[in-house]
Amino acid sequence: MQTILTKLKKNDRAIIQKVEGGAGVRQQLSLRGLCEGVRIRMIDCSCGPVILDINGSTLALGRGLAGKIIVERC
Repeated sequence: MQTILTKLKKNDRAIIQKVEGGAGVRQQLSLRGLCEGVRIRMIDCSCGPVILDINGSTLALGRGLAGKIIVERC
């Protein structure tokens, strides 16, 4: 089932299915390691920035960009 990244709960794991937005948005996220097929784990999404674990690295992402990422829970 696909959902928006910001809808994940703490410690949920997911695979990025799609990044919505223009080339600039996709490039910004790709430079941070967020592209289709990447596995992520939600660390915190309660308030403020969205905190993710990507391959052992922690990444803080603004809610605007996080809302453009479509994921599938795994």
